[in-house]
Amino acid sequence: MKEYGKVKFLGKVTQSDEMSQIEISPEYCEGAYRLEEFSHLIVLYWFHQRDNDVDRSTLRVVPRRHEGAPEVGVFASRSPSRPNPIGFCIAELVKVEGCKIFVRSLDALEGSPVIDIKPYIPRADAFREARTPDWTLFGPSG
Repeated sequence: MKEYGKVKFLGKVTQSDEMSQIEISPEYCEGAYRLEEFSHLIVLYWFHQRDNDVDRSTLRVVPRRHEGAPEVGVFASRSPSRPNPIGFCIAELVKVEGCKIFVRSLDALEGSPVIDIKPYIPRADAFREARTPDWTLFGPSG
């Protein structure tokens, strides 16, 4: 398979708790222009603590945060152990101050490199008719 592209990290998570902070590198700061018009963001980040040969070769997991979940393929889970350790989270935007973006409910760890930030748009990003297995009904929520 042909290799494409190169991921450029645009910043990192500099604080990770109830109120998390994403610090954007100065060369990408202008990309946050008018971001505060949105209430929620999609944050793509790198599972930097899972970027190793063992975690990248994991193809089956038992989702830990869903009691009673069966073993599934990694692509049928949100496991941080995966061939490309990319995290995805929808977080509530609190404020933007220069190159700092403050959010709630971000599940990335402090130090996690940020790949991209996109606005959450309910019309495009939520599907009421989406189907999921029963085990996904139990566990953490955003």
